Amino acid sequence: MSTPESAAAEESVIHPRFAEALRQLDLDVEVRRFPDGTRTAAEAAAAIGCALSQIVKSLIFAADGVPVLVLMDGSSRVDVEAVRRELGAGTVGRADADLVRETTGYAIGGVPPFGHRTRTRVLADRGLLDHEVVWAAAGTPHTVFPLEPKTLIAHAGGTLVDVRERRERTA
Repeated sequence: MSTPESAAAEESVIHPRFAEALRQLDLDVEVRRFPDGTRTAAEAAAAIGCALSQIVKSLIFAADGVPVLVLMDGSSRVDVEAVRRELGAGTVGRADADLVRETTGYAIGGVPPFGHRTRTRVLADRGLLDHEVVWAAAGTPHTVFPLEPKTLIAHAGGTLVDVRERRERTA
């Protein structure tokens, strides 16, 4: 567990809403800050020095107008039709920046997998389990944290699903 001094130092780096979520979940994670920002999965992987697939993208979609969070590995794309089928929704599309901020309390590029302003349904792609450790945004485009995928998905309240876009192989 953190000492009061290290906790205070961490809080100056961590988004306040995310810091509160860590306290509520009783999670002690190492939050790393990058001065140049890590808005994209590729930028985050390069800054951390990990595989692109170890980055967790926290993506907000609107399913029949209702926000839903999809957790996807950084090297994959979400199959929107698979999300629609999984949710039994009529339509599913990417949320705009305003809906993302309204729903989560964070800007695109810094959305963590938990600690959001409002409770949303969470779908976590099974591909995240391919790694011992994954890295997710910690509330800002400049911060990330590592966690074991099953723990991350459990704290996010996620349901494991297969919603990764499958690439057709060409000969």
